[in-house]
Amino acid sequence: MVKKSGLSMKKVELLAPAGNYQALTGAVMAGADAIYLGGEQFGARAYADNFTQEEICTGIRFAHVFNRRIYLTVNTLVKEKEFENLYPFLLPFYDAGLDGVIVQDLGVFQYIKEHFPGLELHVSTQMTITGEWGAKLLKEMGAVRIVPARELSLEEIKTMKEQAEIEIETFIHGAMCYCYSGQCLFSSILGGRSGNRGRCAQPCRLPYKAQGEKEQYYLSMKDLCTLTMLPELIEAGIDSFKIEGRMKKPEYAAGVTAVYRKYIDLYYENPTKYAVAREDLALLESLYIRSEIGEGYYHTPNGKNMITLHSPAYSGSDEALLKRIENDYILKKPAIPVTATVQLRENEPADLSFSDGTKQIHVLGEVVQKAQKQPLTEDKIREQIFKSGNTYFQIQSVTIQADHEIFLPVSLLNQLRRDGLQALEEEMIAANGFAFKNRKAVQPVQGHMKIKADAGIKSATVVKTKATVHVLINTLEQLRAAVSQNADRIYIDKLQMNSAVLSELKQYKENRNCEFYLVFPYILRKKDYTQMEKLWNILDTECFEGAMIRNLEALAFLQSKGMKKKLAADVNLYVWNKEAVRFFQKQVTEIYLPVEENFHEWNELLEGLDADPVVSALVYGRLPMMITANCLKKTLGSCKSTNGFINLEDRYSKEFPVYTDCNYCYNIIYNSVPLSVHKLFQKKPDRISNFRLDFTTENETETNKIMKYFKETADSYQEPFYKEYTTGHYKRGVN
Repeated sequence: MVKKSGLSMKKVELLAPAGNYQALTGAVMAGADAIYLGGEQFGARAYADNFTQEEICTGIRFAHVFNRRIYLTVNTLVKEKEFENLYPFLLPFYDAGLDGVIVQDLGVFQYIKEHFPGLELHVSTQMTITGEWGAKLLKEMGAVRIVPARELSLEEIKTMKEQAEIEIETFIHGAMCYCYSGQCLFSSILGGRSGNRGRCAQPCRLPYKAQGEKEQYYLSMKDLCTLTMLPELIEAGIDSFKIEGRMKKPEYAAGVTAVYRKYIDLYYENPTKYAVAREDLALLESLYIRSEIGEGYYHTPNGKNMITLHSPAYSGSDEALLKRIENDYILKKPAIPVTATVQLRENEPADLSFSDGTKQIHVLGEVVQKAQKQPLTEDKIREQIFKSGNTYFQIQSVTIQADHEIFLPVSLLNQLRRDGLQALEEEMIAANGFAFKNRKAVQPVQGHMKIKADAGIKSATVVKTKATVHVLINTLEQLRAAVSQNADRIYIDKLQMNSAVLSELKQYKENRNCEFYLVFPYILRKKDYTQMEKLWNILDTECFEGAMIRNLEALAFLQSKGMKKKLAADVNLYVWNKEAVRFFQKQVTEIYLPVEENFHEWNELLEGLDADPVVSALVYGRLPMMITANCLKKTLGSCKSTNGFINLEDRYSKEFPVYTDCNYCYNIIYNSVPLSVHKLFQKKPDRISNFRLDFTTENETETNKIMKYFKETADSYQEPFYKEYTTGHYKRGVN
């Protein structure tokens, strides 16, 4: 513990990435306190080398001997058919002493909590936690640590830490996403490679035109480097500093770790003399980093200075530097100096002890015999005991206390040495505080489905309901078209809720019996708390039957208000498996099927579901491809704090409407064409209760025509009149 301003302060954890075993050992030797890595399944870096089961178990033991921790990334969305693999995948790591898991999927989160008690649950940045409400909710669910959205300011992070009283882990170095993590469908919809499955094709690193301006890299963020601001990050109370880069070379992981280790230690030695040497910044810039670096969102909400407009390419690495890092950390064999004492007395068990200076262990072997032919010599004994092999120890000296004319097979002497070094490892692991031997996994009872029989999910239940058409609108024109077409429910999204609009809604309810839901924003942050109260006051009026939420902030906020009205969870609150259904059915009255799964995967998810909650599907509308804190208008130098659309054009001349939401200060990049899953009506699925149409750029006439088409095709299927659309993942799905 370190004292600062009279207070005790726990030393911050330095968390390094590892894409393979070399990177793990290199980062540990370079001074990492913990390593995060992925296995052969369920990790959000599908194209990294990743670790075999044996490598992870070996790595856990290695880390614990050196008093380091291992966190496993289980941070993808998991399909129903994959869920049965989760328990056997995690079990050997749990038994080996895995310290924590980093999780995105709420179903996975809940499952691990139930079946692997004692395993720390860390909330991935992919879960898009942006404030204290979401952090408190997840803490109540069992989270130990939150990795919040990278877009948060340092003040927001401090507030989250103070109010939720939970560990906080933030990124300090490496590549930055343009989109809020977990809210990106760009790569998925355009190329079938989902960021939610660790397969992002990085369309943000491609050139675009914006509002007719010249082609540049408008969506490419500068890499993050916080070396000069470490003192204020430490003093903010952040618990863990995370280096990005599981896809990068071991030399990157070790080299970056070594630099940050040096400066973290320098701060704790003497905070008042903290200063960064130019040569260390130059070293970082030579290690697999883009041509431009910045300090991320800690003090800057958005802006042109955060974007690599001219080139997102990585600068070349210094080969001499890489070789030096390789020799210093990666090829360097970890060696803990120990001394050995061996006693070999005739007719007594062989006795071997090892000591590292603070701990000592004894092991006993087979009974030593009187030599019949060739007695053991001291040289032979010393030779065998000195062999530390592939262990983490270097034997400095061997003291021998042995009778003359004795015999013990060399194989048994070697086994004695191996047993002794293993016992010393166990002693060191226990002394380092890794007490995992007594924790036991809770085995699922007859597989994945059986354990949910008491949670509203039954083995053969089919509920037939009359399908209804719901509409999401953003403008008054769209609202009036939806009312004229007698929509069963109308979701009010970006429409400004002034007295005139509320009066109009009230008239529609009285005259046409319309049902209205208020839509909460995609992102809610500390600056939006006043606006959240205003939304609550609007929702609490007689105009609205319910609300639709898109994040855990809104869910926790509404729960704190004692919300009694109906609540729908939008498609970006991902429900990919029955465990996620089980979570959300306790929180909301309606869930939406995931837009990244195909029809067959929907059926696998729906099979056996009970009537609670209601299941709905989005069947038309431009999908939000990115939700971004950075603002295209600001990057273009034309920000006037007014809501509206601008255009983004790719190299194939496809235009993506970008909505700049200045009320909540984020952009929504929509797809160039609308999603249209009209073919769903050919199958007439029984379990889907509602079908939603989302209107974004459509005018009143277009809204009318599209609504009319879907209402008709719901009764009697027909092909659509519009030609430009995508069926999304309805047929293909994502890997």
